[in-house]
Amino acid sequence: MTNNANFEDLPLELLAETENYAVLLGQDMEDEPVYNIELGSITLHLFEEEWAELVELINKVR
Repeated sequence: MTNNANFEDLPLELLAETENYAVLLGQDMEDEPVYNIELGSITLHLFEEEWAELVELINKVR
C-alpha cells in the first residue's frame, strides 16, 4: 500500500459533493486511482477495489 501521507499533494477531481460531504478522485504515486471521501473532518483514501466494496455496501443498505 502506498504511503497515505502523500495523498494531499496530488491533484484531485471533484466527483460529487453535498453540503457536508464530498468524493474526489485522484491517483497515487503509482498512478492507481484513489477515491477520497471527505466526511467532515475525516477523509478516507480508498483504492478502486475498496471503493467498489464501499459502494456495494451502501447500495445494500439503501
